[in-house]
Amino acid sequence: MGGWFRTARVGRAVQPIKSWGAPDDASFGLESPVADVRAAVESLRGQPTMVLTGAGTSTASGLPDYRGRGAIPRQPMTYQEFVSSDSSRRHYWARSTVGWPSFRVAQPNRVHELVAQLGTVLPVTGVVTQNVDGLHQAAGSGPVLDLHGRLASVSCLSCGAVMDREVLQATLLRMNPDVASRVDHLAEQAATLPDGDAEVDRTEEFTYPNCPVCGGLLKPDVVYFGENANPDVVTAAFDLLDVSESLLVLGTSLSVMSGLRFVRRAARDGKDIVIVNDGATRGDELATHRLHGRLEDVLQHIVEGLSGRSAR
Repeated sequence: MGGWFRTARVGRAVQPIKSWGAPDDASFGLESPVADVRAAVESLRGQPTMVLTGAGTSTASGLPDYRGRGAIPRQPMTYQEFVSSDSSRRHYWARSTVGWPSFRVAQPNRVHELVAQLGTVLPVTGVVTQNVDGLHQAAGSGPVLDLHGRLASVSCLSCGAVMDREVLQATLLRMNPDVASRVDHLAEQAATLPDGDAEVDRTEEFTYPNCPVCGGLLKPDVVYFGENANPDVVTAAFDLLDVSESLLVLGTSLSVMSGLRFVRRAARDGKDIVIVNDGATRGDELATHRLHGRLEDVLQHIVEGLSGRSAR
């Protein structure tokens, strides 16, 4: 096995999300007054703070989101569809094979760098991210909890073994030589969607491997829609929140409960909540400070305000 495998916990199925895409009534393009940003900075100053991030932190790295401005309307595959349908798995793996090359080369952007810088001007207890790209870690943040897992690995639903996604890519290309011969062209032509899932037609004949350990189903080691997050990771995230006095939410519409529950817990416990996002979020009414604007710009002002000098 060459060290490709480790033990993983498999999530249980829950009800799927029904619709995605940019909401019609989202308040995109607003900018908060400087006074509002300063007030948020003062509420954070010196406070142990947990940072909760979403897809908006990675869009500048070329990774689209599900709910932001200009998001492509789509119905993402659910856990139930993936495990119950061979045709759905063929569809997923074909699209993932084409989308993976672009996903794997994504690099941290200025937002990731600024989140890492927060730890030098604020007692950050940890970063809890809904993203599956590993870019916070690459930028130097720590500790980071991947609430929805990492796309860089693939787990077996039967034995729990985990394979490196890059290793699986070579297998998928070898099993599908027609796709392999055109993968670069397909990637250029595809409309790349969130989580490395690219639009690809005619996937009926695409083939994929089973687990080399037990023959079970291989699945991306991420939390699908309709699947629970790893309870150990969720518990660790709540532990970070419990030792924090503030919660800073960045680049997420909080459309799914996996992120919104931390905002609700923070509000219940009387913690300061600062939400920064372009567009409405489900946590807006609970925010102590709600900041609008381009995430990179607002976050730089926050870092500058906390440090007393220009963010670099």
